[in-house]
Amino acid sequence: MTDPTPNGLMKVVVDRYLKSGDFNGLHLHTNVEPALVDVAKRLVADGKLQVMVSEVDYPNPHIRPWPSRRTIESQIESLDELAGAGYGVVLYPTPLALKGVRVPARLKGRPFGAAMAKGRGTLELAYFSFDVLEPYRNDPRYHFRYWDFGVDMGIGDEAYLDETELERDKVSLSHLGFAYDLSGYDRADVTTPIVRRVAAFYGDLAKLTPEHQQRWQSYQVVDTGLEPHPAWWMTQMGHWADGIGPFDHLFIELANLNALWTGAFGEALFKHTDRPQDFGWLLRPSQREWDEFIVQLDKVLSDNIRHDGLDAAGAPRKDKNDQNLGSLTRLAAFLDGKGIDAAVVKDLLRPLREIRQARQKPAHALRTNLTDKTFVHRQVALLEDLNDALRELARWMSTHPKNRGWKSDFEPDTYYRM
Repeated sequence: MTDPTPNGLMKVVVDRYLKSGDFNGLHLHTNVEPALVDVAKRLVADGKLQVMVSEVDYPNPHIRPWPSRRTIESQIESLDELAGAGYGVVLYPTPLALKGVRVPARLKGRPFGAAMAKGRGTLELAYFSFDVLEPYRNDPRYHFRYWDFGVDMGIGDEAYLDETELERDKVSLSHLGFAYDLSGYDRADVTTPIVRRVAAFYGDLAKLTPEHQQRWQSYQVVDTGLEPHPAWWMTQMGHWADGIGPFDHLFIELANLNALWTGAFGEALFKHTDRPQDFGWLLRPSQREWDEFIVQLDKVLSDNIRHDGLDAAGAPRKDKNDQNLGSLTRLAAFLDGKGIDAAVVKDLLRPLREIRQARQKPAHALRTNLTDKTFVHRQVALLEDLNDALRELARWMSTHPKNRGWKSDFEPDTYYRM
């Protein structure tokens, strides 16, 4: 650093920031010249520089995750400490300092890269309408995996290595989360809105090809008080989530019932207890999306029940007219035979029967693909009812003499409804 003046230091910091591939800051080591420290302190006080310190701001000070959450005084104190031992600090230009600076030509057509060049933090969030994910889920070139609180998606190895595939489409995003606006939501009224958004980090978006950056920008929505899902945010900040969502809850209950059924009768009740990768929240509130979700849900429930498991429990196969019984009817008959009140059995199996009936509707009629925003809330409510029913069935099965002392393999602190 040959020009320890405000303009000289700002030029070095800005040039370093804009010319580096990942928008890095300027690392100041310990024992730096006092004159340079004084200049840096003045620029911090003027709001033109931000100080990043490892473990104080973020584990890696060479990443500016967000605008500093420390006071100006605290950042200046970090500069004062440069006289001692330690790793040093990293200086970044603030949006104020970058306001009149020309965006590098390499970022032309890259709106999120340009936003980073204007001072956005690597871990600042942009929000998008949920259907931004739809083309990736529907495109066989991409791996798409749902989690309860987010999504991973990326180009598959075969397509990535295929020279005939367009380079512009060889993209991945592995840290996508969900965010919610629940300002109009009433849990007791399924007609009230649940507004679900996709949350993505600016640093990840900036690495997409220009074509995909522009595509994502076309789905971007204004942040009107949106908050990322707390469980997703915990995992992004390096912590274990404090709970699970309704889909994971569902498959835990299926696994629990399998363990309990096997303990009591020597046979599993369900064929499979693994979650399909593309099984998750509706990407858009349409009739077609709802019908496809119901079909998938019924496949992991009624279609998934093993008749051998029901046989082992002594459930009847035929009715009084010697007609074969379906899996849900057999399960109901088994529960009736164990002295459970008929009204309780009916209520216990109601969600499963409603899912089976809902699946039959699109199978026997032509359906118009309508938009119905209540589908988002209805999906949340349906999963809650279903998980409550399965958990109650598991609780009852745990009272079987052969299941004494049984405990679930996993019991989270929190069950999130959405």
